[in-house]
Amino acid sequence: MKFLIWGAGAIGGTIGAHLARAGHDITLVDRAQDHVAAMNTAGLRIEGPLAEFSVRVPALTPDALEGEFEHVVLAVKAQDTDAATRALMKHLSARGYVVSAQNGLNELVIKAIVGDARTIGCFVNFGADYLEPGVIQYAGRGAVVLGEIDGRVTPRVKELHRAFTDFDDRAIVTANIWGYLWGKLAYGAQLFATALTNDSIADALADPRYRDVYVELAREVMRVAQARGITPEGFNGFDPRAFAPDADRAMSERSLDEMVAFNRKSAKTHSGIWRDIAVRKRRTETDAQLGPIITLGAEAGVATPLTARLIELMHEVEGGRRPQSHETLDLLKAALPR
Repeated sequence: MKFLIWGAGAIGGTIGAHLARAGHDITLVDRAQDHVAAMNTAGLRIEGPLAEFSVRVPALTPDALEGEFEHVVLAVKAQDTDAATRALMKHLSARGYVVSAQNGLNELVIKAIVGDARTIGCFVNFGADYLEPGVIQYAGRGAVVLGEIDGRVTPRVKELHRAFTDFDDRAIVTANIWGYLWGKLAYGAQLFATALTNDSIADALADPRYRDVYVELAREVMRVAQARGITPEGFNGFDPRAFAPDADRAMSERSLDEMVAFNRKSAKTHSGIWRDIAVRKRRTETDAQLGPIITLGAEAGVATPLTARLIELMHEVEGGRRPQSHETLDLLKAALPR
């Protein structure tokens, strides 16, 4: 298949490199000129415990791209979704579609621009990091799920799935992609909380001092999902039933233990959120990922005070007004409902 991968960082670069190695026709687009130059000079290199290889694929900045594509994988940061979707529109063929290989509810943004019929949902939970121009670490396998946003299992999503199994042979198609996206939204809220410290994901989730925080953050998201008629799906240790409003605490603890075990197996120790702050010194996806929880919760009449406080603290850490520390996470803990 012929793919346009718009955003060649950790997610897009990993998927694109594997698909190219399997023989698919891949074009990469990224706005980072040094990354594009490195890929064109020496190829895109994948490093890590799972794979070590380089591929030569065309890489361009958005302004240099020409032509139309039927299969477009969007893998930019959530806050860049609107601008990127509008920029790629002129390269989307009449029968084309956009697949959101991102974190968050970006399908809502994409479909508002290209239409429901030209939007396919995608959920990814594998571990990868952008290391330097032209080099990406593929650190750990995780769930890869594709699905039409209207729940149908269509010939095009089956075709797309066959291609994605060349990246991960455990990739699946679902009739409930929104369930997976809301599940990841709850897990993502927990990851944002871990990024308030310098602890690894596994160490943070294992720390008994803060498990009340991680449980309540997930419960807030699950309450909003429930109010909106969503049935969240589980993955890689995250069990949405364990964070239902009436779930037994022992069940929540088991799910957290399973998430700790899953993350200990990955060479990617910290979240991309933590890396954005501590390593890359740039804005995180806080507003784009957590903001919709607040907005959609308010529409459904569900309060999300802990998520709101998490957003405030993330902004303070991003702005250098607070350190990544347990003291900052303690401020989030203090906002737990009594």
